[in-house]
Amino acid sequence: MKVLSVVGNRPQFVKSAPLSAALRDRGIEEIVLHTGQHYDPELSHVFFDELDLPEPDYRLDLHTAEIAPMRAGVRRAIAEREAEVVLVYGDTNSTLAGALAANDTGVPQAHVEAGLRSGDLEMPEERNRIEVDRLAWLLLCPDGRAAETLAAEGAPGRAEVVGDVMADATIQLAPVARERSRVLERLELEPGGYLVATVHREANTAQPRLGRIVEGLGRTGEKVVFPVHPRTLAALEREDIDLPGNVVAQPPLGYLDFAALASQARVILTDSGGLQKEAYWYGVPCVTMRPSTEWVATVEAGANVLVDDDPERIAGAAASARMPAQRPQLYGDGHASERIAEVLVRLWP
Repeated sequence: MKVLSVVGNRPQFVKSAPLSAALRDRGIEEIVLHTGQHYDPELSHVFFDELDLPEPDYRLDLHTAEIAPMRAGVRRAIAEREAEVVLVYGDTNSTLAGALAANDTGVPQAHVEAGLRSGDLEMPEERNRIEVDRLAWLLLCPDGRAAETLAAEGAPGRAEVVGDVMADATIQLAPVARERSRVLERLELEPGGYLVATVHREANTAQPRLGRIVEGLGRTGEKVVFPVHPRTLAALEREDIDLPGNVVAQPPLGYLDFAALASQARVILTDSGGLQKEAYWYGVPCVTMRPSTEWVATVEAGANVLVDDDPERIAGAAASARMPAQRPQLYGDGHASERIAEVLVRLWP
């Protein structure tokens, strides 16, 4: 079997690391295509070095989130390498481009993280999830809730509950990150003595939301380490927004540095979907600066609080954030990648 894996941003690189290994172990030939949706070096090729991933077979180097050129590039790769399955991850434009290219060429598509819904159709990520799931031959669900959602929607593909590949990566790599990284020493931080913030969603990089979020970070009164995404940096400069004195801006970090930083924070404040889960697995309470989340179980467990862009709620939630005494296992046990490889072998004609 030849599997074309389509990746384009930081979380997808991380998720692909354990799954690539599992595919190799089952004798599945993987062809990796990097769309170039994230093209900052610290958000892109450094991951292949840090995570010991094989160099991508295709680098489109498009430096864009536009779907049409990515779709065309994936179609060419499918034809040139005679790919038999297209594997896509998550909810980005790279994900949708890969799914559409598979549909164009009649090649079955498998969607990792199928069935997730935030209920917010104003988010492009939510619309991407729905469309990709409607096109998928194989729906690889992180939990039973996702499978139930797909059944309720009448998704035509076959749903398999496999767990979350991000759990695999986090369990394997977080200890390595804390051992190898010197980011806390470089920034003169003590474990548990700082907050970490990330902001990159399209809605949150526009005014007035961005200014309100920055105000909320300032109101925490604690040191906030803020690795600034290129999109967010451009928005801060365009809107002439100054960061408060307690917010320490950093350039984008490599995965190991960021994992070491986030896993030892007192609280994580974010609009990232993946980081909400990673915070849970790290045992770090999370404050989500969005009105909704696709990772509802983290909220239900009391480990994650939705505050939207309200400065007062951001600061209040950060001050009171604590992990619950009991933490149920969410989104798998660290073996999702092995299950996905097994499902592909079992179901392939």
